[in-house]
Amino acid sequence: MQFDENIPTSPLVSLLYRKQTTYINGKLKDVSLSSGLYPVLINAYKNEGISQEELAKKLHVNESTVTRNLDKLEKKGLIMKTPEKRKKIINVTSKGEKIAQKVLDYDEKWDDMIKESLSDEEFKDFKKLLIKICENLL
Repeated sequence: MQFDENIPTSPLVSLLYRKQTTYINGKLKDVSLSSGLYPVLINAYKNEGISQEELAKKLHVNESTVTRNLDKLEKKGLIMKTPEKRKKIINVTSKGEKIAQKVLDYDEKWDDMIKESLSDEEFKDFKKLLIKICENLL
């Protein structure tokens, strides 16, 4: 499929997002995890002992969204919330660790699919540009 060079960026970003969501949801079907929950699990996995508040900041979403998603992950036995003073500390269970590693593998495979269209240098530039855009929008 060919795109007009004058196309605005928003439909292209939207298409990438939808394709990645479809890919991840298909891969995660066997573990009953959706693309909406996996960033929470991955960030909790990579930042063991993080608080709900810190997790919300890292994900750039409000705390109520993180709370709802953590409740779902807790019901699935993937995380544990431990009250500590005025915070709730998040720890990933061994079941959650296995699924988090699976998801990280899927993320790597998604990046490999993108790399098929780009040289190594183009992929590095693409990623740098995405990070720069996101940082400037926040």
